[in-house]
Amino acid sequence: MKHSLTTKLLASISILSIMSQGVMAQEMDMDALIAAAKEEGMVTTIALPHDWCGYGAVIQGFKDKYGIEVNELNPDAGSADELEAIRANMNNTGPQAPDVIDVGFSFGPAAKEEGLIQPYKVSTWDEIPDNVKDADGYWYGDYYGVLSFAVNRDLVDEVPTDWADLLKPEFAASVALAGDPRASNQAILGVYAAGLASGAAAGADAGAAGLDFFAELNAAGNFVPVIGKTGTLAQGATPVIVQWDYNALSARDTLNGNPPVDVVVPASGVVAGVYVQAISAYAPHPNAAKLWMEYLYSDEGQLGWLNGYCHPIRFNAMAADGKIPQEMLDKLPPAAAYEAAVFPSLDEQSAMKDVITGGWDATVGANVQ
Repeated sequence: MKHSLTTKLLASISILSIMSQGVMAQEMDMDALIAAAKEEGMVTTIALPHDWCGYGAVIQGFKDKYGIEVNELNPDAGSADELEAIRANMNNTGPQAPDVIDVGFSFGPAAKEEGLIQPYKVSTWDEIPDNVKDADGYWYGDYYGVLSFAVNRDLVDEVPTDWADLLKPEFAASVALAGDPRASNQAILGVYAAGLASGAAAGADAGAAGLDFFAELNAAGNFVPVIGKTGTLAQGATPVIVQWDYNALSARDTLNGNPPVDVVVPASGVVAGVYVQAISAYAPHPNAAKLWMEYLYSDEGQLGWLNGYCHPIRFNAMAADGKIPQEMLDKLPPAAAYEAAVFPSLDEQSAMKDVITGGWDATVGANVQ
């Protein structure tokens, strides 16, 4: 009996020792990563507008925490532009070469297949759902939202509640996408959402139906071929913008009632979009890139996104652990608005993306810029 008890005790001590060594190793690895990143001194990002998902505060938080410069390229670029920036700078270690990318869901696998990104698993890897990350760590979901209508109430008397409303005569020269549907993931999914609302099947069929909807919208004179932003919403150039709910809510707060803005999740065609992070295979500052990812997926980084109205990818795990302040939860739209949300699969996204980007010019014929 005594021998058995001693054996168990020794085993417990051994297990604790191994666990302690694992924690120490992790801390040492993190310390080494921080030191290496500081030695590089910079991380280069691309396509991160400060009013997108709270990125302005997130970027500042990283700089304050680590004292590492963030070189920001082309904040208004789309996902396709980000991949092109990697291709164009494969042999360039200068400031025009991005270290990291934040792209639409379907662009992650495409970048991996082309060899444009490298694997890295952050320390909170296990709390990222398996269906939104590459098993080998090449890309991983970071946040999500749903497509909504941002509406300038000074110019719009009757707020649209669904996609079909946008075809009404009162929305002449009013409706814009928040990107070029030939390159921007947000705009591509906006077209797709309209297609789903028409009753088309998920995938290529909804992509084609979405093109038909925007062709009709354009023919009616309701579509504005301008990339919708907070400024164009406020100025009245684009009184209704189809954009992610977190961007619309952020714009509403920024404008602070001048003009008043309503944010509407449509009654049908509610499409949820996951964006993913990845590190360039040619990153000039690979350690700073890894540290950037560690920050984004830390509690601090995830709450930074939530503060910008994005649902961070670790939301469920953090909520279960009581890590999300109640005042943040109170600022989010009612949960019922998201109940009908559809998360397109990678296959569906790939199919509809090809249809929309390849068919926009021929079917809609509006040069968005």
